[in-house]
Amino acid sequence: MRLVVVGAAGRMGRMLVKAIHEAPGCALAAAIERPGSPAIGQDAGVLAGLPASGVLVSDDAAPAFAAAEGVLDFTTPDATVAFAALAARTRIAHIVGTTGLEPQHLAKLEAAARDTAIIRSGNMSLGVNLLAALVRKVAATLGTDWDIEIVEMHHRMKVDAPSGTAVLLGEAAAQGREVDLAQERVAVRDGHTGARVPGTIGFATLRGGTVVGDHKVVFAGAGERLELAHIAEDRGLFAQGAVKAALWGRGRQPGLYSMADVLGLDSL
Repeated sequence: MRLVVVGAAGRMGRMLVKAIHEAPGCALAAAIERPGSPAIGQDAGVLAGLPASGVLVSDDAAPAFAAAEGVLDFTTPDATVAFAALAARTRIAHIVGTTGLEPQHLAKLEAAARDTAIIRSGNMSLGVNLLAALVRKVAATLGTDWDIEIVEMHHRMKVDAPSGTAVLLGEAAAQGREVDLAQERVAVRDGHTGARVPGTIGFATLRGGTVVGDHKVVFAGAGERLELAHIAEDRGLFAQGAVKAALWGRGRQPGLYSMADVLGLDSL
């Protein structure tokens, strides 16, 4: 499968290039960076710490998309929206690991998904998506007598909060309760907040050091507590999951899919 990596010179971009190199049945078709990037013209394989690939980093996405079957995208919300429109025009699978997407971005992804397969997830790892399935099941079983709090920690350089994974887990909890996360979400507590409102889903965000990603979902009941957690030790697992999603999405009918679809976890 011929794959394009956008944001190819970034930390995740380089890991995606490496994951494609290591995945059977995949080949790097193109590596894209923003105009003016110092990486333009450099070999994408060398940037990723691999032997020279013969694929030079470019800022011209249109011909790259036209000659490929899928694109791996861990960039920024605005860039992802633009790439989604281009993927829709060229009918190639778009794998989106970008976080920090707002409702206006999601609406544009939904529109693009009418013309191509888009697989979007706040986290591409098997472990996190299995955790989300478990959170959905536990939330449905315990009901609103149990309070839900989601705690996440990432490295000091992360720019969005709460993390895309934390939101993914919050959405899973809300689905289990059959409520709208936007209506029940409590993202910030400061000062005299009053008692906790029953049924809400709380988020706590920690930032520091070089933490790849720690997530914990706490179900707190009367006299007992259940905690479900995931610890990411290597960013490479996100890149590997993205490649797996691309292979699954190859030739797939247009639509907006998740990693739960890729991994067959919706039945849990």
